[in-house]
Amino acid sequence: MPDLLTPDQLAERLQGVPEWGLADGQIAREVSLASFMAAIEFVGGVAAIAEDLNHHPDIDIRYRRVRIAVSTHSAGGLTGLDFELAGRIDQLLAD
Repeated sequence: MPDLLTPDQLAERLQGVPEWGLADGQIAREVSLASFMAAIEFVGGVAAIAEDLNHHPDIDIRYRRVRIAVSTHSAGGLTGLDFELAGRIDQLLAD
């Protein structure tokens, strides 16, 4: 099981994913896509990354808006794995 991040580590990691913020013990990001189908395709990409990492986010789809929230439930908080997933999701959006 990954180790929980300390408050200092958490602050440092958040600087590396500036589009993400803390919300209810998770890191979260909301994106707006061009269409409903673009949102669904994006979620499919997130699912592939999550399977690759064996780390699965909470996903909420509202038409063109997608909210992704991540924490390591087994560790009871935020770990480096959450930030790895966030970074890969950011890369998916950049591609």
